[in-house]
Amino acid sequence: MTDEPLRTLFCVGNNQNFFDLPKADIGPVWEATMEFLTGLKNLDGVDIIGTFDDDAHMVGPSDGWPWTFYVLADVRDQPTVKAACNLLRTTMVGEYALWKYFKVEARMGRALTIRDDVPS
Repeated sequence: MTDEPLRTLFCVGNNQNFFDLPKADIGPVWEATMEFLTGLKNLDGVDIIGTFDDDAHMVGPSDGWPWTFYVLADVRDQPTVKAACNLLRTTMVGEYALWKYFKVEARMGRALTIRDDVPS
């Protein structure tokens, strides 16, 4: 085992419930999404490397890849990845949890090292 953090890609997608909302009701979901992202950023053991929003070229529910947006982070360990995903269950939009409108999948691995000493 290694003490290196897990390179983690959080893949987040809107589901049909989001698209069923009247346009006037999307604001609270957007605010809860920002709360989720802030909670992820502030979670002990999470170091966000970058984000990627695919909403300009991916319209409609995300049933899998491609996802709506992505967060790439170095995460201390698997329990911290689990806690990060759990934010979707604990971030509220009125009386509903954010997971009514979004889903998350975390892909964990190690950072890929591109070595200069290996011939191409």
